[in-house]
Amino acid sequence: MSDYIYMLESHLSPDQNQVVGDVQAAAGAVGVNLFLTGGAMRDMLAGFRIRDLDFSVEGNALKVARTLAEKHGAKILSTDEDRKAAELTFANGVTAQIAMSRQERYARTGAKPQVSAATIQEDLRGRDFTCNAIALSLNRASRGLLLDPMNGLADIERKELRAVTTYGFYDDPSRLLRLVRFKARLAFTVEERTQMQVANAREAEVEKRISGKALGAELKRIACEDVPAEILKGLEEGGLLPLFSPALASGKSNLAGLQKFEKVCHMTPDDTRWRAARLGTFLFALTEKLALKEKQALVKTCELAKADVDSWQKLEARSKKLETAMKSPRIRKASQVYHMVNHAAPDEVLFLLYHSAQKPVQERLRNHFQKYLPLVQEIPPEELARIEGKPGTPKYNKAREDFISVQLDRKPKKPPEPAPTIAPPPTEPMVPRRGMRG
Repeated sequence: MSDYIYMLESHLSPDQNQVVGDVQAAAGAVGVNLFLTGGAMRDMLAGFRIRDLDFSVEGNALKVARTLAEKHGAKILSTDEDRKAAELTFANGVTAQIAMSRQERYARTGAKPQVSAATIQEDLRGRDFTCNAIALSLNRASRGLLLDPMNGLADIERKELRAVTTYGFYDDPSRLLRLVRFKARLAFTVEERTQMQVANAREAEVEKRISGKALGAELKRIACEDVPAEILKGLEEGGLLPLFSPALASGKSNLAGLQKFEKVCHMTPDDTRWRAARLGTFLFALTEKLALKEKQALVKTCELAKADVDSWQKLEARSKKLETAMKSPRIRKASQVYHMVNHAAPDEVLFLLYHSAQKPVQERLRNHFQKYLPLVQEIPPEELARIEGKPGTPKYNKAREDFISVQLDRKPKKPPEPAPTIAPPPTEPMVPRRGMRG
């Protein structure tokens, strides 16, 4: 086994390993070469947990996506016909992107690129930063072979961000925003020549060519990061925050609120479902100091989809019912809190953690994440295996909930009282005897 394959498998969760196997099978059925690329490789080589899987194929990526949907139960969330790419989610909750290895040529700064099929080596040479220009072969004949034409591995070891091409920021100005996000997320420095390229691009005011769609996509990515406050601060210091909203740059960016949002997110599970639920609360915290007209202007500038706007602007009203239930005096057991939170919408739970002023609500939510959820996660699998019924059926789900309730509500055993200790009798001081006369 290749060292890189071993490293990959040790960084992936069991569910992610299963998805890698499914994608390999689908690519084999279609007859295309498959590579793991982009953020997945960067995070693995930098020692971070892999969040999303990014695959590139030399051939028809959309056909691979359809095969995964038909034979492996994946759901296609979106497709990009120009770039021949698809976003998928699998039954186990893992998300992945599958894209055709390609070349992109730009007629002018910020223009829509002309896309053409290319080899994986050509694809890597056209990416944004060297840390993202690394691929791992998942093909039978070369499985585990690392492709690193831009020496990105050395840059990762130096913890340095380096642009792949001299004109990368002119071709796609949104890379200026991405650079700030990666710098904060990875805690990397920016290579000196790349700093000069940024300065030249900013002098040419290429940031004004960033599309509204790209701004909105970047906001959604920032919402999923662990350090959104630091990223927003970096954008503000770099003079890029006015692109999203001039009002945010005038002292209304609510960094204190975003720092509170970060702490709340760190309390919740670190998985795809909970990260996807962050957007509404993030936008609420980000725009908390803005007037209504300023919020409307941000929505228009960033071309936010109606679903994204609703996830933000309707969230407070949607959360009221859960808040009322959470503060009820009828809740007396740990299991009641656990099951209520477990069945609630994650974005509503996140919003209440951030915004609710009700003390019982805050205490119960924090107890759920800090006490009850860890306790349930510590239940041995062999005990759950004894539950009667077929997993996934209503009968099994009810039996499982009843079992968990018993575990949460049972009173902890009192430690045995220590046996009373009997003090030894006091010892008399020894008196030396006089010698016997003989």
